[in-house]
Amino acid sequence: MKALLGTLIFTVLAPGPVLVGVPYLLVTSGLELSFAIGNLRFIGIIPIAIGTAGYIWTAWDFVFAGKGTPAPVGPPRMLVSRRLYRIVRNPMYIGVLFILVGEAILFMSWTLLAYAGLAWFLFHLFVVCYEEPNLRKKFGASYEEYLNSVPRWIPRAKRAKLTAE
Repeated sequence: MKALLGTLIFTVLAPGPVLVGVPYLLVTSGLELSFAIGNLRFIGIIPIAIGTAGYIWTAWDFVFAGKGTPAPVGPPRMLVSRRLYRIVRNPMYIGVLFILVGEAILFMSWTLLAYAGLAWFLFHLFVVCYEEPNLRKKFGASYEEYLNSVPRWIPRAKRAKLTAE
């Protein structure tokens, strides 16, 4: 229950502002660069729905398989390598990026699309410079096997095989 509550709090404090607060400020700031696609903009709902489902699913796995939260202050005690984590190592970040791209389409905003690109770059730096080195230390050989079996961002055509759950 503690991990679930921690994950809910983390979601409000971290992805919440990234997905709601900053996009709102960018769209209403006067710095907005928009494009016109008419009613096709509603296609943006699809990546928003996919990203939301992916985020919820991966957060669930952090709580119930990993016995922790996505927050660095309460990380999972177990390596999470099931479901979406068998396809890519960072599906939670990818879910957030899907939502941001969906918002850019829905609000017809080049500014939000550029923001999504910046968010990906910052996520990548955080993963490479902080998360992966810490996970190597914490989980050792099982994480090394995971690194060698599952790509960081883009799924491979062949499904990864892992021995550890």
